[in-house]
Formats: sequence, structure tokens, C-alpha cells
Amino acid sequence: MTTLIVNARLIDPKALTETTGWVLLRDGRIADRGEDSPPGLEEPHRLIDARGKCLAPGIVDVGVKTCEPGERHKESIRTAGAAAAAGGVTTMVTRPDTTPPIDTPEALSYVRRRGVQVSPVHTLPMAALTKGRAGREMTEIGFLLDAGAAAFTDCDHVVTDSRVLSRAMTYARSLGALIISHPQDPGLSRGSAVTSGKFASLRGLPAVSPMAERIGLERDLAMVEMTRARYHADQVSTAAALPALIRAREAGLDATAGVSIHHLTLNEFDVGDYRTFFKVKPPLRAEEDRLAMVGALADGVIDIISSMHTPQDEESKRLPFEVAASGAVALETLLPAAMRLYHAGQLSLPQLFRAMALNPAQRLGLETGRLARGAPADLVLFDPDAPFVLDRATLRSKSKNTPFDGMRMEGKVMMTLVAGALVYERAT
Repeated sequence: MTTLIVNARLIDPKALTETTGWVLLRDGRIADRGEDSPPGLEEPHRLIDARGKCLAPGIVDVGVKTCEPGERHKESIRTAGAAAAAGGVTTMVTRPDTTPPIDTPEALSYVRRRGVQVSPVHTLPMAALTKGRAGREMTEIGFLLDAGAAAFTDCDHVVTDSRVLSRAMTYARSLGALIISHPQDPGLSRGSAVTSGKFASLRGLPAVSPMAERIGLERDLAMVEMTRARYHADQVSTAAALPALIRAREAGLDATAGVSIHHLTLNEFDVGDYRTFFKVKPPLRAEEDRLAMVGALADGVIDIISSMHTPQDEESKRLPFEVAASGAVALETLLPAAMRLYHAGQLSLPQLFRAMALNPAQRLGLETGRLARGAPADLVLFDPDAPFVLDRATLRSKSKNTPFDGMRMEGKVMMTLVAGALVYERAT
């Protein structure tokens, strides 16, 4: 059906502009847009009055864990897709750290089929870089690419054997495949629960130095320089790591970086009295690091914001902080948490959607992420000023491990459209 959206604040992440206007959708794509009077249509169409709310490209979320196969009691592709639609996420790029890992074309094809069958949003699976994510033997990258792998990553299982990593990077480069790495020195970070410093010492918790991230990133970027592979660091969270990224850009390396929404909006003090819902990987950093990440996004040193959606059941979180599982759900809280940066005057709405929609789409070679004629009609209509108190019981994810439970937030998704079809509409 042809759809005409009028009276909208158009958030254009490519032009970095915010204007008032209309958008016409036809055959699953953006047929036209403008800032003058909307066109009169003789053909049958659906009219959506945005009433001054914001219309932006749908979020492309890189690094979503759906827990399927193997841990469907925590999450499934169906429930993750429902949560994504409610959060304005139109494309989930899913992680391969499942049980068993997504390291064969057959397993990857299963995830793709399930996404088409049960998810209201696009589901693009990533594949493991090494078999079993064990870091010993690379997967069949060519066959996995043919099966539809969006990228290759062992997630938080860092490949410690540099020879294995160099071979995988060299082979990936020959095929144009993207490698996504978790920059961390595994020896320094093993067994840690928080970031080292006075707070960690006062709480008596095992800690890791921010330098572990810098060491891991420096090693990865040296390998990129040697192999000329396409590379993305999934989570950069410390100021100490930023100079390495800047040098890589100046050297012309094909390297980008992301940051999770939790490391942009929370800091080490939020752990408070051992609150395990704030235990994430890498651990929350100092306030100086958080502000450095915000500045790096504004300057373009960091490219992508992601939710790093990691469901954990109650049994794995209701434990002493040191042994509790890491991770937090964030598909539905990604946008309202990002609005904290907007309302604080740190990042504009076009800057935020450049990092949440345009940049991840471009990095993965997708057409979406743009508010332009001919682009896919994957869109989110939202109210950036609508206040609410988050109740984790209302989340659509099976697991409810959000650090934002009970917090006052701003920013509600009103509608989510995928290929022009309405997949979510807020009831009130």
C-alpha cells in the first residue's frame, strides 16, 4: 500500500539535517520526500499524521544476541524481533555466540530462515570467525558468505593465536568479508568484574585496567595493517584506546569502531552496591571515559552505536557480583537511552542516527539507514520528549536484565515500519 507520512520532523543522518516535511512510501521504498505541501494522491493510500514527531531511518543494531539455538529460555528470534520492532530497530545483526555457535552454513541458514519466519524486522546473522569460537581453526568463510553471513566474529572469545588471526584476516580480505573483533587482552581481563581504580578497590572486586582494551586494539590494528582486512571493533569504551583508532584512520586502514549504549550513558559508579544488572562486558568505565566516547562519536572517531543486547536469565544474574553473568538487554531501551545524549546537548538527533542507522548500514553494505528517495522504507517514528518510567516487566524480551529498570527516561517509539509495512504501533 502507498503510505504518506505528513507533519514529521525529518531526521536525515546523511545530510545531518532536521527539517519539517513529508515522506511518501511506495512498494517498500521511499518514493519521494519534501518540505513543502504534501502531494495530493488519487491512488488509494494510508495517511499517517506524525503530529510533529520525529521520523528517522530505522536503527541497524550490530551485535544482537538472540540465544537461538541453544538458550531459548533467555531469548528467541521471535521475542528479540518483537523487542526490536518496539525499540525502533528495523535490522538486527545477530551474534554467533549461541549454543552451538553459528560456524557452519547450515546453522547460519537456520537463523536466516527463522528470522524470515518469525521476526517482524530484518535478521542478518553473523558467523563465527573460528570453528567453535575456539580460536584454533578458521571457519569456511567463503561458504558462510554464500549462505548470507553479514560479518565474522568470535565475539568476546578473543583469538589469541596471532597466526590463526592473520590467516583468517588474509582470507577474509580476499573475499571482501568484514571481521568484527572484541578488543581486549584476554590475559589481563580474565576473571575481572569492574574497571580498576579507587571504586573497584573500595568494593573489593576483581578489576581490569583500561589498558587491556588498548593492548587488544593495538594488536588487532597491527594485524589489519599487515593483512589489509576490513575490520570493525565492536566495543571501544576507554579514552586510552582512541589514539590507536585515530592513527589507523590516518594510515588509511579500513577500520571502524563501535560503542555500546551502556558505555555512553552509564559509568562505573552505577554498579553501586553490587547491582548485577549493571555488570556488562567490557565493564562500565570511569566518567572521563564515558565523556571521551561521546566526544569520539561527535568527532567521527567512533562510528557506530549498538545495543549489544545480551539476555541473561534471573538465575545467572541473582548471584554475587563477581560470579554473576555479564550482559544486559537493550533492544527496547537503545533509543530512549540515546535520547539522554540528545537532551544533554551532547549529540544531535541526526548525529545519533548517523551512528545508529547510516554508519552500520554502510559498513555492512546495506541500502537502509537513509532518508532518501529510493531507499528502503525502514523507518521509525518517535517522540524524543515523551517521559516515562521504565518497568522491566513490560519489556518484550524474555529476559528482563536491564540496568534502566525504574529509571526516568525520555523517548518513545510511536511506529516502526519495515519495507513500508507497519510492524509496531504504540497503543497509547
